[in-house]
Amino acid sequence: MKKSSTKAMRFVGLDVHAATIAVAVAEPDGEVRFLGAIANQENAVARLVKKLNAEGIWEACYEAGPTGYALYWQLAKKGIVCTVVAPTLIPVKAGDRVKTDRRDAERLARSFRAGDLTAVWVPDPAHEALRDLVRAREAAKRDELRARHRLGKFLLRQGIRAPDGTRSWTKKYLEWIKTKVRFEEQAQAWVLEDYVNEVEHCGQRIERLEQLIDEAVECAPETMRQVIEALQALRGIAKVSAVTIVAEVGQLSRFPTARQLMGYSGAVASEYSSGESIRRGSITKTGNAHLRRIVVEAAWTQRFRPVLSKQVKARQKGLDPEIVEIASKAMHRLHSRYERLSAKGKNKQQVVTAVARELLGFVWAIGVAVERRTA
Repeated sequence: MKKSSTKAMRFVGLDVHAATIAVAVAEPDGEVRFLGAIANQENAVARLVKKLNAEGIWEACYEAGPTGYALYWQLAKKGIVCTVVAPTLIPVKAGDRVKTDRRDAERLARSFRAGDLTAVWVPDPAHEALRDLVRAREAAKRDELRARHRLGKFLLRQGIRAPDGTRSWTKKYLEWIKTKVRFEEQAQAWVLEDYVNEVEHCGQRIERLEQLIDEAVECAPETMRQVIEALQALRGIAKVSAVTIVAEVGQLSRFPTARQLMGYSGAVASEYSSGESIRRGSITKTGNAHLRRIVVEAAWTQRFRPVLSKQVKARQKGLDPEIVEIASKAMHRLHSRYERLSAKGKNKQQVVTAVARELLGFVWAIGVAVERRTA
């Protein structure tokens, strides 16, 4: 992140917490002043803005975190330039073992003035709302998995197994549990009933959230809807996956290259090199975990022969020929890469991760093509 070219510009570091905000100012002449802590409330922030405006021009920054972007939007409404920075990329002195709100605010202000901070993307209200809805569904899926595990392990402890030919967690499987599984002890019968109800409740919750996602997409901006439709041309990426990608990334064209999108996902290899020694390790995972999970799930479909299913053909119907061509190229290239890496003896997880990383390149190409066309 480049610092402002204005010599008189002051740089304000804000250490934001749920109840308080510690404030420090880095002056143009090199001094860093701590202004104290204020309440994390709209009226207190307004008084701070008024005070700082009286002393000259300034810009602010704070770390991305659980407090979200409420402070960013509040400052933006008042015409203040605010930057939300990546916490993991803030420079820290080696051996520094003292951490206080004051020190954190001063360090932010000092690093902000030096241009050593990395800004994160702040979603607009439409993207943030869609992302919250998508993440709610993801949380519901995790809850469903835990509920299924509890029920399955409970039955396993009692030595109860489904009849041959009955797939787990299908309607037939749940019907078998409700009608055929019986316990002599009333307490165990109550436990079974509770576990089954929880599994069914989670399933209903997911269905409701998916319907709400459909409604949210219909109300989304035109460009966002077109990108979501276009991404579904790729094998392994259906509607929920496409919505997740757009909600987590925002504008795909904000990344100048596909490699930067790959880095944003944390799916690139780590590296420990010094002098003539070059060592590359596992993926960094220092990126958007939600995006990485989606593309890894999609990458598993690339192990099958490059033939379009009826569902994918239906999703491609009516799309721009350029988008369909990119999707076709992706299907053949990614399957070929899966086969080639598997033949080298790589384990499946490594292969799928490599394929997922390359899949992001095609996601970027489709997103950029659509966004430039609708701009």
